[in-house]
Amino acid sequence: MNTVLRVATAFAAGVAAMYLLDPATGRRRRARMRDQGVAAGHDLEDFALAKSKRAVDHAQGVLARTRSRLSTEPVDDQQLHEQIRTRLGRMVERSGEVKVDVNDGHVVLRGIAAPAEIEDLMASIAAMRGVTDIDSRLSAEDGSQPRQQSSRGNSVEQSAGSE
Repeated sequence: MNTVLRVATAFAAGVAAMYLLDPATGRRRRARMRDQGVAAGHDLEDFALAKSKRAVDHAQGVLARTRSRLSTEPVDDQQLHEQIRTRLGRMVERSGEVKVDVNDGHVVLRGIAAPAEIEDLMASIAAMRGVTDIDSRLSAEDGSQPRQQSSRGNSVEQSAGSE
């Protein structure tokens, strides 16, 4: 078996040498192999740079989130409003139909959303830093009356004319 392997290796080396050292097209073949090797090296370098940049960006994001969670300073109402709008965009299918008002950490939501979206949204917003209370005046998409919900999940039916 060992002898067969040696013969096969010697044969393959001879074929490779003949392929690369051919007087007619060997120069072109060697240049092509060199160019492919250089291109592969550039691709590897680009890949490594992209992965390292992603790792640095991820570490900076983790640091910023940690710093934000440990911060004791109050959240500005405008900043809280923008954070809630961002969360709405991810959690509510038609987020443009939900109006958000924030005043000293008190959040008022008005508009239309699916019942399951309302429950998830209320829980998510209640967990946000800076939110002291939530007044949900969202109505379900099925056309039911708007409900007023506190951040504790208690609901109170509203009359049609009040808001």
